[in-house]
Amino acid sequence: LAGALAADRAAIVGGFPDDAPLRSRRTALAGRLEAIAETSDGPAFRLYAAYFARDPEYAGLTYWSARLRSGTSLRAISAVFALSLELLVGAAGLVSLGHAAFLGIGAYVTVMATGDGGAASALWLLPAAMGAAALYAIFVGALSLRTKGVYFIMVTLAFAQMAYFVFHDTKLGGGSDGIFLYSKPVIQFGKTVLLDLDRKADLYYTVLAALVGTYALLALINRSRFGHALAGIRVNEQRMRAAGFATYGYKLAAFVIAGALAGLAGFLLAVKDGAVNPELLSWHESGAVLLMIILGGIGSLRGAVIGAVAFTLLKELYQSEALLGPLAAHWQLTLGLTIIAFVALLPKGLIGLKARLSGGANA
Repeated sequence: LAGALAADRAAIVGGFPDDAPLRSRRTALAGRLEAIAETSDGPAFRLYAAYFARDPEYAGLTYWSARLRSGTSLRAISAVFALSLELLVGAAGLVSLGHAAFLGIGAYVTVMATGDGGAASALWLLPAAMGAAALYAIFVGALSLRTKGVYFIMVTLAFAQMAYFVFHDTKLGGGSDGIFLYSKPVIQFGKTVLLDLDRKADLYYTVLAALVGTYALLALINRSRFGHALAGIRVNEQRMRAAGFATYGYKLAAFVIAGALAGLAGFLLAVKDGAVNPELLSWHESGAVLLMIILGGIGSLRGAVIGAVAFTLLKELYQSEALLGPLAAHWQLTLGLTIIAFVALLPKGLIGLKARLSGGANA
């Protein structure tokens, strides 16, 4: 990314004509700059903000509002991803270590289906991304749900790695370099554009709406007969089968819904970053989202959201050279130690912090 930024420095300084057909080039460059900004302490992001200040579309965004929206969008997308896994782990008791496959498939379908033909309609692109993730979830779930415990964990990991190497080792999705999203989705009727995800404000509120919608959907599922059946399967699957419930079908349905919601997160992430790469499907991402719900508290939707926000904030904190200096290069170590401390001190996650403090005060 740093090399790409250096190569395009002249283009950034010179700017682009507002009405030229180079808008797709600008969008790709914006994705590069934003990706750098997510892992930078300031200078790269200031360059990113200065670049957009040349564009009247973004002239009203200040540096801090741009950074706040970018960070909030990332945390909200992470929360959607964490909520999708919470349905499996918290509601059904299915610990998956391959959930990132659905995130990556949703992201790749978003970019590949858009192509170079201009902006695609979000009305069909979003269902396509979620549908592709759901289809792969049907395939993975139909086979992996015949196993239990550690075998289920390993089978889901194997399927995720299989998808990872399909994109990494072939030209299907640009190989290890990934591919750029040159035109971001829109919702347009005639000449009236109702939603343009190339506009940061539109993307910001779309991501927040997706988070609220995902949370509301899962809350309804947990309160439904289907959710109660999943809770019973988590506690004692054999007894549920004896009571006449087709537990395999319930688990497969939950697995597919979780995969589709992860595909939603992948769609949003691809649109936000303007690029995808095979690392989105790696086991590191699956492990990270599992840590999010553990950190927040398994079995709670609020815990999944809190855990996603806390995990991304801690990651940004420990990657900051301005705060930690040379230690920032070893952020995985400090983040791991912090999570171990949280799990040891708060077995129920951050969601249980209030109860622990009130219990200590009463004692």
